[in-house]
Amino acid sequence: MASDADVPADSAPHQELYPARVVLTTYPSQHGIDPIPLRWGAKTPAERGPVVVSRQQDSLGKRNAIGAGGGSYCIYRALAVAIGALGPNHRPDFRLTEPTNVIGPHPGWTDPEKIVSLDPWGHAIVEHYGDYIDRGIDVRPTIAITKAHIKLAEIDEAIRKGILACDGDIVTADGELKVVKVASEPVWHLPGVAKRFGITEATLRRALFEDTGGMYPELITRPDLKVFLPPIGGLTVYIFGDPAHIPDPTKRLTMRVHDECNGSDVFGSDICTCKPYLTYSIEECAREAQNGGVGVVVYFRKEGRALGEVTKYLVYNARKRQEGGDTAANYFKRTEFVAGVKDMRFQALMPDILHWLGVTRIDRFISMSNMKYQAIVESGIEVVERISIPEDRMPADSKVEIEAKIADGYFTTGAVPTADDLLNVKGRNWDEVAH
Repeated sequence: MASDADVPADSAPHQELYPARVVLTTYPSQHGIDPIPLRWGAKTPAERGPVVVSRQQDSLGKRNAIGAGGGSYCIYRALAVAIGALGPNHRPDFRLTEPTNVIGPHPGWTDPEKIVSLDPWGHAIVEHYGDYIDRGIDVRPTIAITKAHIKLAEIDEAIRKGILACDGDIVTADGELKVVKVASEPVWHLPGVAKRFGITEATLRRALFEDTGGMYPELITRPDLKVFLPPIGGLTVYIFGDPAHIPDPTKRLTMRVHDECNGSDVFGSDICTCKPYLTYSIEECAREAQNGGVGVVVYFRKEGRALGEVTKYLVYNARKRQEGGDTAANYFKRTEFVAGVKDMRFQALMPDILHWLGVTRIDRFISMSNMKYQAIVESGIEVVERISIPEDRMPADSKVEIEAKIADGYFTTGAVPTADDLLNVKGRNWDEVAH
């Protein structure tokens, strides 16, 4: 029997939205529960089966995954339903939404070891699972592929300096970059995710349940459901050039894997090198495409090393206020004092999107991160050359971050600072700038 509870007396007005009884969780083999088979890593999408996570009436008993669609936006959807802006049983009309470009299938799509954090068939649910949709099962895409032009002031500057040319193909006469964009929401195969991190599936499920305040009880009650859609941000891929060139061994590939930094990427904060690194990578990816290869920027929603902006700003305060000022010597210590760890991005799942794209070799990897490099190489992808950000692209106040990272083992083609050097690398104090 499902665990349930009486709806509070003051919630009667909401009964037109939901049944009178609240289903807190479900259990295997209970009456009405008959999940659609889902075989992760199967050789065809038909054998694999669709990911069904909807709690709509026609799909509730057929669900084969835990969580909610939409990633971190599932909460906004719930709010829209609560205020009456969205009907709880709305079914999307997927006509005309098909991908603008063909990507895959690639070998990693049917290898359960290669892809564990996204649904490789998530962009083609109408093509492969339209019969389920026609039968009333609420199957939804988790990947979308489109085209766009992007316009950046930094690209205008690169054109002015002669770094990029307006070729009319990759860079238009107006200085716009033509790109193919891919957006992906997270879909975790729990046994595969647990294996990546060297823990048991039971430990992973318990941690996800406990440390989200018990948000998804089925992590505990439904061991038969092996797929989880976590309420976290996903990723975006920007492809410069023909996506078909990505798996082609005769074409050069330039790539950056970039983790979100709203303060720098969007608002230009100079305390870190995130935006300069991102714009430099876009330039290099565009140039690679102009030279007959392909460029790829993968943008993950992992704000503040996956610690979040609140923690990031608390660390900024502590760095500027500590005795001796903001020094490279204490850069990581301040983060650990506040967050308990210096980084929670844990790049073990990051290569999945590369395998989805069909990447087997990266000719130029624009990154200083050893965590990213090692995760990629250990997943079976060759990295030919590593590229660090040019010295002249670094804002002065970001030297604290860069020197600390280099001393900690990040990749560099220059000198590695000593402990004494780090003490002498200091950031700007707040009173040096008028506010």
